[in-house]
Amino acid sequence: MFTNEEIASYNELETSLYQYITKNMEKAAYMRIRELAEATHVSTTTILRFCRKNGCEGFSEFKVKLKLHLENTEAATVKDSKHAVSEFFERTLAGNLDENIHKAADIIQPADHVLFIGIGSSGILAEYGARYFSSLGTFSVYIKDPYYPIHTRVLERSVTIALSVSGENRYTTTHIHQLKEKGSKVIAITNTKHSTIASMADLTIPYYVTEEVHHGSNITTQMPVIYLLETIAREVYKKKQGQDV
Repeated sequence: MFTNEEIASYNELETSLYQYITKNMEKAAYMRIRELAEATHVSTTTILRFCRKNGCEGFSEFKVKLKLHLENTEAATVKDSKHAVSEFFERTLAGNLDENIHKAADIIQPADHVLFIGIGSSGILAEYGARYFSSLGTFSVYIKDPYYPIHTRVLERSVTIALSVSGENRYTTTHIHQLKEKGSKVIAITNTKHSTIASMADLTIPYYVTEEVHHGSNITTQMPVIYLLETIAREVYKKKQGQDV
């Protein structure tokens, strides 16, 4: 439905429109243009520009394309994980992923503490990330409670790594705000650079994979997150040791 080239061409408003449509395809396929504009808080002009970027002359043609896509995927099974991994590497390794990994390592290296935050599957990976970083000599903890008491002096020399697929989780945005207020630098690892969490972070590392929902559950692959966490941890270790892992 959406090609890599089309997704890469979206601006911030078009990205939010894309995210809404992919999460509400059946609903969007039958909406009027003004209804979609109200639901996504964008103008009808933005929607028409979005349609043209996706190879459609207007909104009516885009809805036909969307309905055909829904018909073709009704009986589709869950994607093979190999597809998700190849999608990640196609979209990111051709860009500035290595540069962002090095930037993240530069931010983390001088820190006394690394704090991981996230909820749901992102919380599970945050806990894994804290253990992995600590195993390579960077003291790290997973903080689940946004009101967990941490002295300001500790946070002033800390880095927070925030994990979120959508970048819009209220729990995580609240947690980031509190940690930044007390002096912690924030690195966001999320699926898109156009999100609330991304706008709050000192550095955002997007991984761009298609979000998947199966029977109401978000099953978007987390493989890119594991790759990024392990690669960044190893890069920090190399910088501290001055040698290859």
